[in-house]
Amino acid sequence: MNAPLIAPSVLAADFANLQRDVEMLNRSTADWIHVDIMDGVFVPNISFGLPVTAAIKKHAQKPLDVHLMIVHPERYLEAFRDAGADVLTVHYEACPHLHRTIQQIKLLGVKAGVALNPHTPVSLLQDVIADLDLVLIMSVNPGFGGQKFIERTYERVRQTAAMIAESGSNAIIEIDGGVNQSNAALLYHAGARALVAGNFVFTAADPVQTIAELKKVW
Repeated sequence: MNAPLIAPSVLAADFANLQRDVEMLNRSTADWIHVDIMDGVFVPNISFGLPVTAAIKKHAQKPLDVHLMIVHPERYLEAFRDAGADVLTVHYEACPHLHRTIQQIKLLGVKAGVALNPHTPVSLLQDVIADLDLVLIMSVNPGFGGQKFIERTYERVRQTAAMIAESGSNAIIEIDGGVNQSNAALLYHAGARALVAGNFVFTAADPVQTIAELKKVW
């Protein structure tokens, strides 16, 4: 087993000093930079879109892990790839033609992920799991940072890990929402291999050290 991938979410960064915060992540042991795209329709919040993603990419030295919490994500995949996405994750709940959308992402030459809201059974990915690079399990209800972690997430991770093993998929499990030092190791041992952390990193006295400690949980 390897150390988990740590993907700090710039949703929790200081937007007035975004370049500074991205450069801090460059200096850290973070593996990816997580970019939450919210449209105010699929989730009850609006974050940022293509121009800000492109601005982050201009300064980032780590891959951009772009999480599309939007309706009709298939309309914007190529634009986000062009803005700098290295991973594109869409929501199961927003994709009536999920298999087609996954193939569309792969044709763009980036990693394909599917996210599941807390109430969505992980078994619904059975027919596409072999095509995925990433399964993102929401451990809070999507839309806002700083929410309380949902304890049921551990069992959902174990179920997903079993499904991945059974299918022979190379997908990794990513967790988004309420990740901190107290649950990171439990998530890792349940089968998660990528951890998104927003407020826990950006409100820390020493974000670089906090990221380094998260990578040690395995």
